[in-house]
Order: sequence, then C-alpha cells, then structure tokens
Amino acid sequence: MKLSNRFFYTLRENVKDEESTSGNLLVRAGMIKKSSNGIYMIMPMGKRVLAKIEQIVREEMDAAGAQELMMPCLIPEEVYEKSGRRDAFGSNMFSLKDRYRKNYVLGPTHEELFTMAAMMNGRSYKDFPYNLYQINTKYRDETRPRFGLIRVREFIMKDAYSFDIDEAGLDVSYGKMFRAYQNIFDRLGLHYKIVRADTGAMGGMLSEEFQAISAIGEDVVVGCSNCDFSSNLEITEVVSTAAPSEEAYREMELVHTPQAKTIDEVAAFMHEPADRFVKTLLYRVDGKLYAFLLKGKRELNETKVLKLLHANEMELASFEDVEQATNAKVGFAGPIHLEVPIIMDREVAGMRNFITGANKTDHHYKNVNLKDFTVETVADIAAVAQGDVCPICGQPLTFDKGIEVGNTFKLGTKYAQSLGLQYLDANNQLQPVVMGSYGIGLERCMAAVVEQYNDENGIIWPKAIAPFDLGIVIANAKDEAQMEAGSRLYDLLQEHGYDVLLDDRKERAGVKFKDMELIGLPLRITVGKRINEGIVEVRERTGNENVEVAIADLLSYLKQL
Repeated sequence: MKLSNRFFYTLRENVKDEESTSGNLLVRAGMIKKSSNGIYMIMPMGKRVLAKIEQIVREEMDAAGAQELMMPCLIPEEVYEKSGRRDAFGSNMFSLKDRYRKNYVLGPTHEELFTMAAMMNGRSYKDFPYNLYQINTKYRDETRPRFGLIRVREFIMKDAYSFDIDEAGLDVSYGKMFRAYQNIFDRLGLHYKIVRADTGAMGGMLSEEFQAISAIGEDVVVGCSNCDFSSNLEITEVVSTAAPSEEAYREMELVHTPQAKTIDEVAAFMHEPADRFVKTLLYRVDGKLYAFLLKGKRELNETKVLKLLHANEMELASFEDVEQATNAKVGFAGPIHLEVPIIMDREVAGMRNFITGANKTDHHYKNVNLKDFTVETVADIAAVAQGDVCPICGQPLTFDKGIEVGNTFKLGTKYAQSLGLQYLDANNQLQPVVMGSYGIGLERCMAAVVEQYNDENGIIWPKAIAPFDLGIVIANAKDEAQMEAGSRLYDLLQEHGYDVLLDDRKERAGVKFKDMELIGLPLRITVGKRINEGIVEVRERTGNENVEVAIADLLSYLKQL
C-alpha cells in the first residue's frame, strides 16, 4: 500500500478521554475512532490488524473441526425468555420493538440461536458430534464503557458451540477447543493465564477464562506462589488460617461512639484491634433486602452471593433503605434486632466478643456473640485478599490483573432441555444434547496485545498481526532517485511475499519515522542519501540501531530476522 494515495492519518498528542494505553495508541495510530460512548469505528489500518486476528482464529477453529456460519443480531425477545435468560441479562440487553410492537433484542450472546440451529440437523446419535461457530457483532448496554476496546457496547466476537451425546463426548470436544484457544493466543503473542471462573448467566458445569495479564485488567487473576492453582477472584475460596476463638464469652455492651463510623475510627475509640469488628452491609438482591456480615476489612464477593442465593442482580441498598431497616443513620448498621435476612461469612462463625453497629446513631455494640442474633445462612461470601492462602497447598496466593480475551464453558444440557434439543440414542430413547460454548473477543485481543506491546513511541505489533510486515520510508520525496528506488524496492518485496507499506508522502523524514514507530510495524526500511550506492537502512521496531544493507543482499538479510 502506498500512503500517498490512501486514507491515512495519525495524531501527535495523547487523546484526553482515552483511559488506557491501548485506547490512546490505537486512536493516535489512526486504527480506531470513537463514534459514541463505548462504540468505535475500526479504521482501515486497524481493520488490517483485526483481519489478521480473524484469520488466525478461523485457521485454528477450522483445524479443530468447527464449521463457520452467521447468526442474526436482531433476535425475538421470546427466545431468551424461553431459555430463562432474559431476566438474567436484565438492563444489559438492548431491547426494541418493531412496527408491529413485537419485542426484539440485540444479541449479547447466541447460545439459544445455536441450539435452534442444531435442531435442523438429524436427530440420531450417529449425527454427533459437531461444532458450529461464527465471527459476529454482539451488543451489551454496559453501565460504564471504558478502556477503549476493552469494555464497549458493540464488539466483535467469535463464539463456537459443540454438540455431543454425553459428557464424555463433551470432554473430547472441550479439549479440542481448549487446545485451539491455546494455539490462537500463542500465535497472537499474548502473555496469558488460564483460570477457573464463575459460569454466571451462561450457566453450566465449568467455566475457564483466558486472561491477558495487564495492569489495567478489570479481572483479578489469583494464583499460587507454590503450585499451579489459578482462579478468577470472583470464585476463589477464602481459606481461614485463624483458629476458632476460645476466649470466654462476655456480656454484650452498648457503647456511645460519637463521630466514629469507620472500622478504624471505632477500633481506635474502643482501643480494640480492627479485626474484632464485624461489619454489616445491606444490599438489595433481586429486589429483596439482605444483610451480609463480614470480618474486619473483608470485602463482599458479589459473585459468590448471587450464586449462593440463585439470584440475578444485586446492588447496595439506598440510604433510605438502610435508615428504614436500622432506624439509624448510615454507618451504624448491625445484626442485633435487624429484621432482614442475615447472611454471615463463615470466618465470623469462629469469632467471639466482636464489635458491630448497634442500629442506633452514634452507637456500637461490643462483646457481640452468635447467640445474640439470628443468621439465615453461613457461607463463604468474602473476596480473597493479599495474605490469604491457596486452597490447594496452603501457600500464599498471588494476584495479577487480567483482561478476559477468551472463555470456555461446559454448558451441559441447560439449553438443550429448556429449548427442546434432543436426539434418539441407540435404544431409540430421546436424550438431551450436551453442549459446550467457546468465546473470543477479537477487538479485546487487539487491545490486549497493544497493552502488552508498546513503548513511549507507540505500538509494537507482533509480526503475526501487524498491519504490514514492514514499511519503506522514502526520506526525501523530492529526490527522484529515492522515489524511483523506493518504488522498485516496494515491487520487489511484494513479489517475494511481503506485505509492504510504502511511505512516499511529501512529508519530512522525521514525521514519517514517527508515524512508522506509532503504528508499530516490525521493520522499517529507509531509502535515503546512500541509495545511489545501492544501500538502504533497516531498523527493527524493537531495536535502537539502523543497519546499512546493500539492496542486493536485502532479501537474504530480511530472511534472517
């Protein structure tokens, strides 16, 4: 491609409203452009990168035996109601009506439609297994789109679905997809970890995530300093290392605590350690008010709570709800005489003589014990934190941030049973089909690569997905010898299979060099003053030296790199 007659632009300054490195650099490099909050245009240079990612995905999916198709994005709402997932998606799903007032949604995911498509195939056990996939646009009404392409409202996703007659067959299909995913992310050059995760709205028996390690990742990847344990923060078990208290029970005492609301403030006022405090958090879970008790400075793990209560949504109770439930100002909630269901973290069960809010403004109780209030459920509802230990080997946990670029699910028979996907077994009996689901966010992959591969000058694309293999810069477009030599070199390299970008614009050499660094091509060839001697300069994007190479030796030199 010759830049002099192509649509191409770059930005010199950082983009003010882009929070992430990848969002900033992709916009500056002219690869994407924001059209609305959480919605981006993929510009010509970015489309080349995305096309190469798509090609890698297709090659690995096809090699694993999957067949590509295309699903509609506009879907009757009743499809999701029938599977029971309309409520689970809630306000995250875009909905609309057609001219006949029929309800439709923009598909956030396509399990239901793939299940319907599978019904078109023969009903005999002999027709299985098979795998169908698509690369298509998805829509989710994100509350807070952010980080460029990482959290958006419209995105391109590869989703695949396997269909088997039993769980043994699912294990085989799942294994094929799992290896295909490893191949894909290895070819993209991503540094990633594979973790166990919550099945969420997808449901099913198993979920694993492929997390690209990044400082801006929204997920926390929990590992172990000693063994190969790896899990998403959302489902990691909290292993208590504290022995149950054996101290003598003391009589509960109401204490006036003016101007003391936080754990640290109350602990300081009472001259007690913060880990004696049990906090009470009030939430609405699917519209119902609950209280959650946690030790000290533990944080509530909402994913664990939703799974425990078989619920879809939860949010902190409003100030009005809290004050009505506690008869006190916010900051003094406690379990004593609290007339809402109480869910207690299991760490609290081992405590004695702890401190809680008193449901009375400016007051707390000390020496509270389990006999003083009624608990509906005791469970692991806390989030793991620094200092916790591995549930497998007991050694310290490690914490990294990750960007979820892919996920795999063992769905089992959930969708087959709700939508009626069955087959006739060898005994001529109807059985539900066993399914697996496998997703990859292509634009997320693009952004994650940039998060991992960049420097102060711009993007550093891995060769496999760079928009071009190399760029030729004509230092002086007014020099006819340089222009002629650059054009000949451009033709020669293309003839030998290189994907080449020729910068023949009438710009200063410095501007061209900056643009090449910003867009991140693996190699730059400069046609400059020594072209009359048959010499060009070659520079690797990750290097800091220009190497002079005779044009006669250029092809052999490039093969060595």
